[in-house]
Amino acid sequence: MRRGPLAGALAAAALAAAVGAAGGAGSRRAREASGPWPRMPDFRGRALWRVFTRLDHRTRLDVHDASGRDRRVLWPPRWRVCTQYPAAGTGLDRRTTVVIGVLRKGEPCPVRVTAARR
Repeated sequence: MRRGPLAGALAAAALAAAVGAAGGAGSRRAREASGPWPRMPDFRGRALWRVFTRLDHRTRLDVHDASGRDRRVLWPPRWRVCTQYPAAGTGLDRRTTVVIGVLRKGEPCPVRVTAARR
């Protein structure tokens, strides 16, 4: 009668040890190679939800309407990125605030916005 729970507990422990051994060494090496903070991806022209899924959870993020109409950005799949700061490839750290300018899908990015520098 006790074999079932004991065998299940041993199998779970063995699985956790195997996952920890396989994922621990590889993920540690990947972190050491890339550093603790990633580089800024190029989000321009992509959906806003990609920003939330690709950036680290520790990154400070400021999302605003790039049209100048000061609309609220409530549903990320309906918006796309027009501007971003810092530029793609820049290293991020805990002091960096990522600024993303978005427009609703289907609206063209204004020339003055895409040509502006920060």
